[in-house]
Amino acid sequence: MSKTYAGARLRRLREERRMNQAELARVLGISPSYLNQMEHDSRPLTVPVLLRLTEAFGVDPGFFSERDTTRLVADLRETLAGEITEARVSPNELAELASRMPAVANVLLDLGRRNQLLAERLTGTVDGRDGEDAMPRSPHEEIRDFFYRRQNYLHDTDLAAEQLAGEIGIRPGEVVGALTVRLADTHGVRLATETGDRLHHYDEATRTLHLAARMRPGRRAFRMATQLALLEYADELERQAAEDFPGGSPAHALGRIGIANYFAAALILPYTTFHAAAEEARYDIERLTDRYGLGYETVCHRLSTLQRPRLRGVPFSFVRVDRAGNLSKRQSATGFHFSRAGGTCPLWNVYEAFAAPGRIHVQIAEMPDGQRYLWTARAITRHRGGWGEPGKTFAIGLGCEIRHAHRLVYSDGLDLTSTSAATPIGMGCRVCERLDCPQRAAPPLGRPLRIDQNTSTFVPYPVAGSPE
Repeated sequence: MSKTYAGARLRRLREERRMNQAELARVLGISPSYLNQMEHDSRPLTVPVLLRLTEAFGVDPGFFSERDTTRLVADLRETLAGEITEARVSPNELAELASRMPAVANVLLDLGRRNQLLAERLTGTVDGRDGEDAMPRSPHEEIRDFFYRRQNYLHDTDLAAEQLAGEIGIRPGEVVGALTVRLADTHGVRLATETGDRLHHYDEATRTLHLAARMRPGRRAFRMATQLALLEYADELERQAAEDFPGGSPAHALGRIGIANYFAAALILPYTTFHAAAEEARYDIERLTDRYGLGYETVCHRLSTLQRPRLRGVPFSFVRVDRAGNLSKRQSATGFHFSRAGGTCPLWNVYEAFAAPGRIHVQIAEMPDGQRYLWTARAITRHRGGWGEPGKTFAIGLGCEIRHAHRLVYSDGLDLTSTSAATPIGMGCRVCERLDCPQRAAPPLGRPLRIDQNTSTFVPYPVAGSPE
């Protein structure tokens, strides 16, 4: 049995409760010197101490377990690429920081992002533009980070949505009817058909929810559930959005919408029943879409949120990519890292999905740190409805760490233990550590290139000091 060292978390828990070591030691029935050794990782946390901590403070035992810091380490490596190159800090030191003091690591990341924003504004002034006009990070990017920090799971929101689903009788095939009754009886909202370009519009004055006639039942249910969230849980949406964003800001407004959308998915796909169905189907996405009558993207996104304590599903990363490689959605309950400093990896199977729409592509992918993932990807297309009108096509990717892959139907027939079966991918060409990748589209950050007019190589950006 592995030993648990969690001194920094134990110390932080004690400080949050405003207790000194002697007081906490008395609660735990140990000596202050023994507690001091545990807080400095000289001794591991024992099972009796863990049990007393959970009883005394109501924390889940997982609070003290060894945490997956892959994503945090990757963010640190990206933010401090220059410092690593100059040997001011080593990758091992970053890994230790992420493991022992994650709060400090996150503060360091925030400082790095502020520094980057300041540099962009200064660059705007040098280029002849007003520094105040330099574009900060977009509100949409801030909302992605809001869910990213919470590993794409909102516990209170999920519980509230599931409770409401039980009250109004949400069941497969009966969702639209149940939502219609609730909107009408509780809020006096009636439904109407929208014939213009809008997908939906809520008229507060007449309490009418207009839905596009071309909208499929699954998307209709989602829009109705979102409106219900905005009506019934307005104060809670306001409170959660205010945790990260100032009131009245664009990010705050988008945050309320994002949380309402989360509530809607949790309402039409209640956690307990959906989790049971996903486990029974071994996460077969198409079987779940047929069972619930919802779209492929909606089901994949909901699968990526199944992280309720004591009833966790497979921890997934979810991504939506267009043909140009733009990530319009990216959320993760795993250590998978989405680069902030460039595009994604062209060897990733999400791009193969565009070649065969409607087919699910499966790939075992390996990151530079050796972490392997099982990825599924499928292209979906949405049309406005008229002949000749442009639609929009995306690839939807859903991936999990290889240690969870056996729980998925998509792993059948694959050798999950063979490293040679994995496709080597990276976090994006600018920060990728695979210097010998022939598919690289940009030189690596912080690495001098070998430039020789008398030599050419298959690798497009040879690095100085690397073999020919």
